[in-house]
Amino acid sequence: MHAILHALSITGAMTWEITWALILGFLLSAVVQAVVRKSTIVRLMGDARPRTLAVASGLGAASSSCSYAAVALARSLFRKGADFTAAMAFEIASTNLVVELGVILALLLGWQFTAAEFVGGPIMILMLALLFRLFLRERLLHEAREQAEFGRAGSMEGHAAMDMSVPGEGPFTRRLLSRPGVTSVSHVFVMEWAAILKDLVIGLLIAGAIAAWVPDSFWQAFFFADHPVASKLWGPLIGPLVAVASFVCSIGNVPLAAVLWKGGISFGGVVSFIFADLLILPILNIYRKYYGRRMTVFLFVTFYAAMVVAGYVVEISFGWLGLIPDQHEAEIPTAGVEWNYTTWLNIAFLLLAAALLVRFFRTGGMAMLRMMGGSPERGHHDHH
Repeated sequence: MHAILHALSITGAMTWEITWALILGFLLSAVVQAVVRKSTIVRLMGDARPRTLAVASGLGAASSSCSYAAVALARSLFRKGADFTAAMAFEIASTNLVVELGVILALLLGWQFTAAEFVGGPIMILMLALLFRLFLRERLLHEAREQAEFGRAGSMEGHAAMDMSVPGEGPFTRRLLSRPGVTSVSHVFVMEWAAILKDLVIGLLIAGAIAAWVPDSFWQAFFFADHPVASKLWGPLIGPLVAVASFVCSIGNVPLAAVLWKGGISFGGVVSFIFADLLILPILNIYRKYYGRRMTVFLFVTFYAAMVVAGYVVEISFGWLGLIPDQHEAEIPTAGVEWNYTTWLNIAFLLLAAALLVRFFRTGGMAMLRMMGGSPERGHHDHH
């Protein structure tokens, strides 16, 4: 019983440390999604030119989603005419280049990891675009498009199909502060939380359990922590595979990344581990439903290669610049609730979240919530 309570106390401490950052990140995402229409996104993603990929990555970063919703939305954009490479860039950015991820990385691991994530993310997208250009054949792409048109359900289909932007024209601020604008923000905010909550809770529980029950000596041996060169070579290779086996995606894998960093995985290994939220086994199964087996294998191989390369580039460049923090100083939050800036920020943002939740329930939000896991076709015209 003591061991369980110890694990839960670590989970609670990490949860308290990141609560305000999560609320802030999802609020910013909700604001963007309330004023940017999906039809506009599709129109800007019609090819795989560098400028288009940059735009797709920027739109993805602004439209943060849980991994399941990001994968479903990428398929939806692809079916509506977006280029496949651009859709994958959007998918990667919407889970790995978002504000809340950067803030949580800074809180649990340090600002260097936030910087590494925003450096490694574009490198991964560029590497993936190069691999697609070299190895993605038209026949395979045609097969994937035919499979996508079947509309087989994966996860979060209704959420991906909905366009919750505010109708009408006008300046950004006026649309956002209008009654429909506030309602739309509240709906997107709550639905993003609903999409991420299960994975976030699982990730925090797993991280707490591993931090409490698995000795650092095990991870140090597994990651070759006593052999600096071997550790740097091994980390980016094994990081994504640990993520695949963990079943935890999106922001939920950041607490586990903190535990692995303390345990001895290399700096680049942490980055590649976090990127691998789009390769966990349930999502690979969704790729199979969306695009077929051959494309799933292709996506696994190319995504994995891009993650490894991004991890190596970050490891080498940040090491050369002297920006890799001292691993021996890594700590897992265990203090719990204290009267400091974290507590005051949590109180303020929890009150804001409560206000948005009230608005959500008073404006028909529950009906939308029930549609989140619906069919790919359902929900597309159901909400404005």
